[in-house]
Amino acid sequence: MYALQQEQANFTPPKKYPSLIDPAVIKAASQIYYTYCEVHPEIVGKAVGVAISRVTHRGKVIFTQYPVLLPQECFVPLNQIESYMY
Repeated sequence: MYALQQEQANFTPPKKYPSLIDPAVIKAASQIYYTYCEVHPEIVGKAVGVAISRVTHRGKVIFTQYPVLLPQECFVPLNQIESYMY
């Protein structure tokens, strides 16, 4: 019993590694984000990323830190969108 408690006290959660995202999905997410920025220039800089469907490549700009995604969707963070050159 003591060993079990000791293991729990020393437990560190696994590191979260960035998931690999299909380049076509990143390109579609960047197009969605940049189109949104052109249409709504007053909101630039407040987004955290884009939630996008892996199947249809349709998505929405996300402003909350923890987005809720549908099963076929993935989240592309803004830093990955901005670093992508197309």
